[in-house]
Formats: sequence, structure tokens, C-alpha cells
Amino acid sequence: MTEGNFVDYVKMFVSSGNGGKGSAHLHREKFITKGGPDGGDGGRGGHVIIRGNSNLWTLLHLKFKKHIRAGHGEHGSKSRSFGADGEDVYVDVPLGTVVRDTETNDIIFEITKDGEEKIIAEGGKGGLGNWHFRSATNQTPRYAQPGLPLEERHITLELKVLADVGLVGFPNAGKSTLLSVVTAAKPKIADYEFTTLKPNLGIVEYRDFQTFVMADIPGIIEGAAEGKGLGHYFLRHIERNSILLFLIPADADDIKRQYDILLDELRRYNPEMLDKERIIAISKCDLLDDELKAELKKELDKELPIPYLFISSVAQQGITELKDTLWKMLNN
Repeated sequence: MTEGNFVDYVKMFVSSGNGGKGSAHLHREKFITKGGPDGGDGGRGGHVIIRGNSNLWTLLHLKFKKHIRAGHGEHGSKSRSFGADGEDVYVDVPLGTVVRDTETNDIIFEITKDGEEKIIAEGGKGGLGNWHFRSATNQTPRYAQPGLPLEERHITLELKVLADVGLVGFPNAGKSTLLSVVTAAKPKIADYEFTTLKPNLGIVEYRDFQTFVMADIPGIIEGAAEGKGLGHYFLRHIERNSILLFLIPADADDIKRQYDILLDELRRYNPEMLDKERIIAISKCDLLDDELKAELKKELDKELPIPYLFISSVAQQGITELKDTLWKMLNN
């Protein structure tokens, strides 16, 4: 998927349908002088329904749909004929979509399962016809209920990608290269910072045809909480990951400091993210010879509080070990 095709934030206006009004018709027929009430009920207004679709990965199809309107219920008529219900409108969204009220920014609900349906704007109820109001003391009611009015609101759809492992690192740490090696994804790779401008997803194939999903987000830099770089805009995509894989290059000046900066940025965005399982991958280890690697390992054993691995995506070093470790962590 190209960067321009990844849309994870959409605002729209939704409106359900009005309920149809009930009929106040009185029966007319030859030789029947007082036929009495026979007005039918109005139809229900159409709902606007948000539906989960596992075949979608982005909100691109909704990018230019700013207004969604359901059909109105039809009015009741004579001979106790009920009005037809208004047409429901389904809005398909990828799994992991959060629906917010635009005005208050409150979360209304989120869609996490395929085929899950939730009504975002309920259609107005149809009014009752005069048939319902007949009684021994009121044999000719000449009134009926109007239908209930439609419901309308402004909503915001936010996609939070559902992945098992999220890649966290500074720009140019090798996140996209790792994703391209362990999955069939083809992210943009170049030797300058912020090559990745949109999240990328890939499915990692493991032994015995088992798989897990890995997400690569744009690089984080110190001060992202204040909006530096691309800020925290994409961090919501790793909020739902089970494991955070910190990628730090072997040629970094201070690996422990880089890890602390990344961790602090995550804490400032959402303290709950520190509760997730974490592991560090020291990337670009093909730049180190055995002596340097042993020296670095001795330092890191003292400094780093979580497990770490040496990997090289280009030289395919440590990739199988990384997959094994991630799989064990996911299935603990």
C-alpha cells in the first residue's frame, strides 16, 4: 500500500432517516356506511450502521464521503397498510476503528471484530395509525401519531492498527528494512530520516504455517510530545500491540540513552504503554566484528533492564532467533 493510500483519520456527518407518520384514514367502501379507522403505521427511518470488515486496512474509501444519510420511513396509508422502513446505510471500517463524537471528542464505541455492527445514528420510529386508537368510547379517531425525527451528528473515525508486535525507534534505525525482511511488505527504504511517513503492516510467517502481525510506524525523536518530527500522531497505532520491539542501531552513541528517550516519549503519550512487554533489537550488527560485539554485550548486560538481541536485516543475522523470541512472548 502506498503512503498516500493509508488514511487513518476521517471526519464525517451522519444522519438517520425520519420515521413515517401514521395514517388517520377512515374506511370507505360501497354499502359500508361507517367503516371505522383503518390507518396504517409509518415505517421506521433508516439507521446508519458502522460495520467491521477484516478485508479493509485503511479508511481510504471514506476519505471523500463527508455526508452519510439513511433513507426516510414511508407514511402509513389506508387498509392498515404500513409504510416501508427507510433504507439502512452500512459504513464498513477496518478492525481497530474508534468512533468518536467530533464535538465532545468522547469515544462512542470501537469496532474490533469482523462483521460487528453498531448503530451510530438511529432511525426515527414510525408513528401509529388511527387503527391503534379505536375504542368503545372513541370509535372514529381522526388522528394518528407523527413519526419521530431523525438523528444526526458529526463523528470522527480513528484507525488504530491491530498488530501483535509494534516497532519503535528513532528515524533510520532500520525498522522498515526489518519489516521488509521478515514479511512480504514493501515499505519505502532510503538513507535519510523520516523515510516512513505512514504506518506499514506486515504478516510474519512463522513455523508450521503460523503467523503474527508486525507494525512499523514513523520514527520517534526526542521532544515528539511537543510535536517535534512527526510528533505523537502515529503512536496510537502501537497502543494495541502486545509487544513493543525497540530497534536501536549498533552504531548509536549510547544505546541505553536512546532506549530511555524512546521509553519516556511513550510514557508522555500514554503511561499505560509501559505495561506492555518490551524487547530491544540491536540492529545493523553486521557493522560489528566479534570482539566489538562481545565488548558491547558486556556493557549492555549491566545497563539494559530488558532482554535484547543482536540482529542484521541486511545480512539476515539473528532474524530466526528474533522470530522465535517474539513468538514465545506472544504465546506465554
